[in-house]
Amino acid sequence: MFLLSPFAVSVRTGPGRITTVNGGRNTFSKLGPFMEAPEYRNGKECASSPVNRENFVSSSNDPSLVHIAMTLDSEYLRGSIAAVHSVLRHASCPENVFFHFIAAEFDSASPRVLSQLVRSTFPSLSFKVYIFREDTVINLISSSIRQALENPLNYARNYLGDILDRSVDRVIYLDSDVIVVDDITKLWNTSLTGTRVIGAPEYCHANFTHYFTSNFWSDPVLPGQISGRTPCYFNTGVMVMDMVRWREGSYREKLEKWMQLQKKMRIYDLGSLPPFLLVFGGDVEAIDHRWNQHGLGGDNIRGSCRSLHPGPVSLLHWSGKGKPWVRLDEKRACPLDHLWEPYDLYKHKIERVKDQALLWFASLSELADD
Repeated sequence: MFLLSPFAVSVRTGPGRITTVNGGRNTFSKLGPFMEAPEYRNGKECASSPVNRENFVSSSNDPSLVHIAMTLDSEYLRGSIAAVHSVLRHASCPENVFFHFIAAEFDSASPRVLSQLVRSTFPSLSFKVYIFREDTVINLISSSIRQALENPLNYARNYLGDILDRSVDRVIYLDSDVIVVDDITKLWNTSLTGTRVIGAPEYCHANFTHYFTSNFWSDPVLPGQISGRTPCYFNTGVMVMDMVRWREGSYREKLEKWMQLQKKMRIYDLGSLPPFLLVFGGDVEAIDHRWNQHGLGGDNIRGSCRSLHPGPVSLLHWSGKGKPWVRLDEKRACPLDHLWEPYDLYKHKIERVKDQALLWFASLSELADD
């Protein structure tokens, strides 16, 4: 079933429903294959499974659900699958997690095919796939220091208030290059105090001025837009978002205004992050740093190896150029990339590991015979 809106249409899917396309052929074989994930069930301390299998469409309204929004595309699909796997593996109540996937309208793999692939990998997962209309934002995107940051899907988080069902009043937004190693409910229970709209780990030691060009700081008016606040850097790859306050405050329009100005006078060099810093900087609910150990992908140019920040870890984030699945396949993995690997469900990877094991055992047998 498809629902039309100015920003997205949605592909609704429930547990066990797989719709064949193109005459029933497996059209997603080129994107995988992925192994089927283990079945993760609620413990006794959880409320009974909220999914109404007879009326799956209405289940997303259940107040006991933890809502997670992520993008879904062919390039980062392997990362998205691993991220979902990690959430379910460590969740105290995995059946109470509902995923909202946003897929690009013109991705090389259709949103329906991506939906099928998710269903085949996670047969019991509660989720919905929304098709993001890229023409919504394409004319607002400026060139960036890395081409990947210009992907329209990077800006889908700006439009969550319009894309998601109105019944979803709160959501956790996660990038596709993360691994969660703690119970996601702990992050979900973050309180957004006062009138705050988003919560995220803040890094106030970072030089905020570096995220904007001299055009911004030399302008007689623009710096005054953030006066009276003490803005800190935060990474938009992990956010707790109050969608009611987001919609009431017209925050999508506020982000778009900065993007429109950027097209005229180039006030920043990065992609979708700076407008968030300008709109929300200084008014973000500070979440413990453990929930975004970011930068593991290195910088935006070289993607070099990085180490963890001091302190406990609940979420690992490979922001930056280097992605763990790419570096592992190319046999140039960084040490921390091996922490991502246990959540990887990519079948070709598993088969390579098996082949390597067979060769290893064969070598041992030869040595024993000698």
